[in-house]
Amino acid sequence: MYLIWLVLDPAIWIILFGSSFLAIIVSFIIGSVSGPCYPNEIPRVGHEGSGWLSKLRNSLAYFTHHRRWVKEGYYKYGKRNMTFISPSCIALPDDVVLPRSQIAWMMDQPENVLATNECHSKTLNQPYNFLGHDLDHDNFGTRAVYRYLARQLPSLIPNIQDEADAVVVDVFGTDMGVWKKVNLHDILLEIIPRVTNQLLVGKPICQQEPFLKAMSGFGKDVVRNNFLLKFFPHVLHPIVGRLFGISNWLHWREAHKFLLPTIQQRLHDMQQKELGNPEYKDWTPPEDFITWDIRLALAERSSFELDPIVISKRILPIEFAAIAVTVRTAHAWILHLLCTRPEEGVIDKLREELYTRKPATGRWTKASLISLVHVDSSIRESQRLSNFSASLVKRQVVKPEGLYNPAFGWTIPYGAFVTINVEGIHHDEELYLNARDFDPWRASRVREAWEQKSEYEKQQNSHEGIEVKRLGMVTTSDTHFAFGHGRRACPGRIFVAHQLKLVIAAILLNYDLKLIDPRLKSDLFSSDFIPKLDVCIEIRYKNIR
Repeated sequence: MYLIWLVLDPAIWIILFGSSFLAIIVSFIIGSVSGPCYPNEIPRVGHEGSGWLSKLRNSLAYFTHHRRWVKEGYYKYGKRNMTFISPSCIALPDDVVLPRSQIAWMMDQPENVLATNECHSKTLNQPYNFLGHDLDHDNFGTRAVYRYLARQLPSLIPNIQDEADAVVVDVFGTDMGVWKKVNLHDILLEIIPRVTNQLLVGKPICQQEPFLKAMSGFGKDVVRNNFLLKFFPHVLHPIVGRLFGISNWLHWREAHKFLLPTIQQRLHDMQQKELGNPEYKDWTPPEDFITWDIRLALAERSSFELDPIVISKRILPIEFAAIAVTVRTAHAWILHLLCTRPEEGVIDKLREELYTRKPATGRWTKASLISLVHVDSSIRESQRLSNFSASLVKRQVVKPEGLYNPAFGWTIPYGAFVTINVEGIHHDEELYLNARDFDPWRASRVREAWEQKSEYEKQQNSHEGIEVKRLGMVTTSDTHFAFGHGRRACPGRIFVAHQLKLVIAAILLNYDLKLIDPRLKSDLFSSDFIPKLDVCIEIRYKNIR
């Protein structure tokens, strides 16, 4: 009875919530006082004022004003070659936003001065989302992807194509001539995880529904936790981060049931191969992430990384990044295509390119996928227009003495975040004509014009040829940051590009697509250029090619 009285007593709940609110405020004040102190000569955007109350006001307004502030800072300071400071959320220090002239300087900073891993650890809350501080000290899985993905990917394209073709049919069906209503985001969450896991873990795991459901749930957990933890001062993250991460653990444990037998068998086989067991003389391991992770661990003689549980957890951030980036990119791209006017013939042109470039054998290759310049150009343009973050490329100062900038003479303190104004650069009219419009052939026109030149003209304008080669969707530059920039650009971007092209080929060569209500076109994208996830489309099996 006493416990029931405690639960039902309103005073108890008032005290509980009041104490929690007070703890958050006190923690925020402590974090504000102990956080980085920025040079006064760097101007700020956001609400005016100083002290922790002003910081609190700006941190709360961050959720609704961030993109507007970054855009304001770009035209007020960035275009005048000035750095500025933009407010961040409660959990993180404010951002130091560099002008475009300083991007090369930023990319040249070594990891022990301006770090990517520490930045990702805090912005993605990796110890809580990806299950353990013991995994956070070394971005081992990413290193395995950097080392092995590019060299193995060409030989893996046939299997990825088979999975893309199969899952598209499974999801859309083959009812000839019948229009079927689907939620675009939901169906992409059915398609992309299967194709992605063909590369990461292979068959049969990539086709097992409970595994895919667990991994999709895990990805949703990460997105939710990252959003919620922004409302809590970083000093409280060891408490609330662990609470929010409980569902991550549960989803991982469900997925781990499917991964463990394969990981254990692969470990045994690869270790026997390395030991020179004659029974394994002609055996080669399947090329997937599990193999790459074990191969790197064996090469580095890391007993910690050879633990099956560690290998299983190393898949999680790769899984999240690959699926999240591909789904969001595909969602925005397809909506951009469907929002074009029929008389422009954008989808027809893409479909024709897919048909003419597809090898007579029916099997896509690395060369044939690269030759899809119009498909590539349309994806690149969609990425530019619908950048998912106003400041996508971010690093953290980890040098105790801070980061000195010789061009401006200031020193940014230890712990500060340094970033690039992606929102401003991607929508700058001086860099992109009609920057707010979706121009699917923006890059392909330049590439086609270059191909029309004679060999003599190309030799005389070799610098132009270098610029043309930088217009592919996977190539980063100081005007295009869809996959980051510099040495730490997304290591899986080539796979994302191939996967998107294979999926869209499976769709466009066999199905018609249309918006359910064309009048909704102007409302499909919010002011933040984030696609609305409740949009439905109609699809019809046509077996065009």
